[in-house]
Amino acid sequence: MKKSKLEAAETRRRIVKTAAVEFRRKGINNTGLNEVMAAAGLTRGGFYRHFASKDQLVAEACAVAMDPVGEPGPGKTGLDAILTAYLSKDHRDNLSEGCVLAGLGSELARGDEDTRAAATAGFLKLVDIFAQHYRQTNHETARGRALVAVSAVVGAVTISRIVTDPKLSATILRLTKKHLAHTQ
Repeated sequence: MKKSKLEAAETRRRIVKTAAVEFRRKGINNTGLNEVMAAAGLTRGGFYRHFASKDQLVAEACAVAMDPVGEPGPGKTGLDAILTAYLSKDHRDNLSEGCVLAGLGSELARGDEDTRAAATAGFLKLVDIFAQHYRQTNHETARGRALVAVSAVVGAVTISRIVTDPKLSATILRLTKKHLAHTQ
């Protein structure tokens, strides 16, 4: 039985959302289409009804994964709240829900044009969120500070995930937050 356009769109959204989680959890190259489709409750046979290639799915999953990044949660505002949320142990340890830039940056850098464009758009959205908190300066300076801050937090989370010493990992997050909080 053929699915309606609405059902097909919902299935596609489910595949993209599932892929975003699986790619962050295991990496793009370590996640096969069979795994994504199974995690979405589907068979691989249906994949090509929705996507032309894995690269197309990666680009769309990257765009979806960037949506909540940089938002500290309900009731919390300001740069300190963003830094606290982003540079937290929870964010560091939650690979499947964390920032796609910190989790997949090196793989995204090797992605196709659409994937890199989605990552760039997400990065710039995060820069805009940070720049809003540098209001005491002109737009160009605020944007420059935000570019550095976003690069620093993404790098800090990435390195804090790599190192094997838990104390060093926590120190990286703590000192990055401390430094960035003092540069407002």
